[in-house]
Amino acid sequence: MFFSQVRARPKTWEASPSEYKRWVEIEANAVMSSVNPDTSGISLEEFLNIVRKKKEAQLYWNEIRHIFTAFDRYYRGYLTLEDFQKAFKQVAPKLPERTVLEVFREVDQDSDGHVSFKDFEYAMSCGQK
Repeated sequence: MFFSQVRARPKTWEASPSEYKRWVEIEANAVMSSVNPDTSGISLEEFLNIVRKKKEAQLYWNEIRHIFTAFDRYYRGYLTLEDFQKAFKQVAPKLPERTVLEVFREVDQDSDGHVSFKDFEYAMSCGQK
């Protein structure tokens, strides 16, 4: 519903020359372990494409973590309805309280009154995969 409309957007990322070299040297083992061992290998372009996607996913996860941390004003590791209300009041002051409550209930998967990072991450990434 509403929450999926405000989720973070994945960012594209370009490698600097030093990062490019590091990808080739350090990331090769991780990427190559996912390649079919019956093939003779992959091209550098394919390799860099795989690593680029990995880096973009990492940046997206970091963005979600940053948003969660901004909502978690008391660093408890979870969000309450009050946290949601205060955050939405700052970023969308005209949003009806009922909508904020609906968003909170949607994200609070187990209805315990607390939104864990896992719940928050799931809600933010709905439709991204």
